[in-house]
Amino acid sequence: MLEGKALLDRARALSNRPEDEIARACGYVGPSGRVLKKSFYRALVAAKGYSMPNGAGRASAGRSSGQGKGRQAEFRTRVHGNGNLLIGHAYTRRLGLEPGQEFRIEIHQETGSIWLLPLEE
Repeated sequence: MLEGKALLDRARALSNRPEDEIARACGYVGPSGRVLKKSFYRALVAAKGYSMPNGAGRASAGRSSGQGKGRQAEFRTRVHGNGNLLIGHAYTRRLGLEPGQEFRIEIHQETGSIWLLPLEE
């Protein structure tokens, strides 16, 4: 991710392009390929010499790190057109699940809840 003068120079050179394209060309892309607009805009503001007070513009003023928390889990999902139900990284991380772990799926009839039962290796 470009910063400072290098960021300003690249953004200026691409100023006739869409914002997403400029941010992507400056390296503001997350691991999933999503453009990190908020980080890009903050870096532009900082490169221009403006300082933001800690917590300014953030959802939680108690955080003081330079990075936001990104998307937050909203505890909702829906069944996709192909019948799949996606849980998502936020939940698997919260449960301490690791890639490659295997589970047996059971449905608790009384409550309609889904149980993931770890398979022993």
